[in-house]
Amino acid sequence: MNVAVTKNTLAGDQPQAAVTARRPRRRLALYAGGGLTLLAALAFGGYWFTTGRYLETTDDAYVRADWVALSARVAGYVAKVEVEDDQPVKAGDVLVRLHNRDYRARLDQATAGVAEAQAALAAAQASQQVAGERINQQQQAIFQAESAVHSASAERQRSELDMQRYRGLVRDNAATVQRLEAANASAVQAGAALQGAQARLREQRSQLTMAKALALAADADIKQRTAALSRAQARQALAEQDEQDTVIRAPIDGVVGQRRVRAGQYVVPGQPLLAVVPLQQTYVVANYKETQLAHMRPGQPVQVRIDSFASQPVQGRVASFSPASGNVFALLPSDNATGNFTKIVQRFPVRIVLDQPVDGVQILPGMSVVTTVDTRPVEPADEH
Repeated sequence: MNVAVTKNTLAGDQPQAAVTARRPRRRLALYAGGGLTLLAALAFGGYWFTTGRYLETTDDAYVRADWVALSARVAGYVAKVEVEDDQPVKAGDVLVRLHNRDYRARLDQATAGVAEAQAALAAAQASQQVAGERINQQQQAIFQAESAVHSASAERQRSELDMQRYRGLVRDNAATVQRLEAANASAVQAGAALQGAQARLREQRSQLTMAKALALAADADIKQRTAALSRAQARQALAEQDEQDTVIRAPIDGVVGQRRVRAGQYVVPGQPLLAVVPLQQTYVVANYKETQLAHMRPGQPVQVRIDSFASQPVQGRVASFSPASGNVFALLPSDNATGNFTKIVQRFPVRIVLDQPVDGVQILPGMSVVTTVDTRPVEPADEH
């Protein structure tokens, strides 16, 4: 009986000793785990205080590019499409050619109209020159007529004086009556000559007035011909522009996309033909909540992670902010003054320009990205 009790006592003491031995190890593990947790919390708190609280992240962001949709400016049949889908092009490269026969004929017609207008203007200028020369000629003729009038007037005055002298001589019987009659006839002839000279002077002055009127008509004709020439030149410029517009060129460097045009197709002005996407000018539009914009400023660094290349982040910087939220520019903006009001945090588009892209990363418009803006204030540089 005593032997059995002893055995049971020994058997029960052994587990108790093992438990007692494990307690310090558990405490050590708990202390170690608590210490690690505390260190992790301190590290996270330090990171959040120094860096994390300044980082603003959103996944409502996409790659954009200011691509250009090209259309024809004139109507016509497509003669040839010079590019293929997804083909890189340079600014000025020919993309599409339209048949230009009709436009070439209109240009030739407009060119002939310009030549005709130039000839008419030259004829009007010659008429103006003739009118000017006629005015000069009439002025000289008036000078001569005035001289003739002065001469005839002097001759009349002399003959009248001679007649008066002979009348006195006849009264004094110092001259014959025949001599007086000759002097009287000379006076009458001088008066008639004076009247003729005055008539010719009036005629020359009248012709000068007519010449000036013709000169005014020539000036008006020149203005009319000049306007006609300008109109013909404008038609020529429009025809030349239409003929040039039969060749559609790339306005920017980029890659061809949305090629809908085919040879032989009839196109009209404004019809979309293809698009040119400037892949080298891509940027990111990130829609941040209004509560994230408090410390965001242009020029702050941005880390961009593209979903297609999540392991290769791209660096960028904040370029600008939209002047209004997306709701303001929506086709049907909300009106919170009607019905029940539910506050919704608005988002504002933020434009982010990318720095030098990473090799092997092809950034295409429309890709989804995650952007993180570092809003930490920049310390002023030491002036010394």
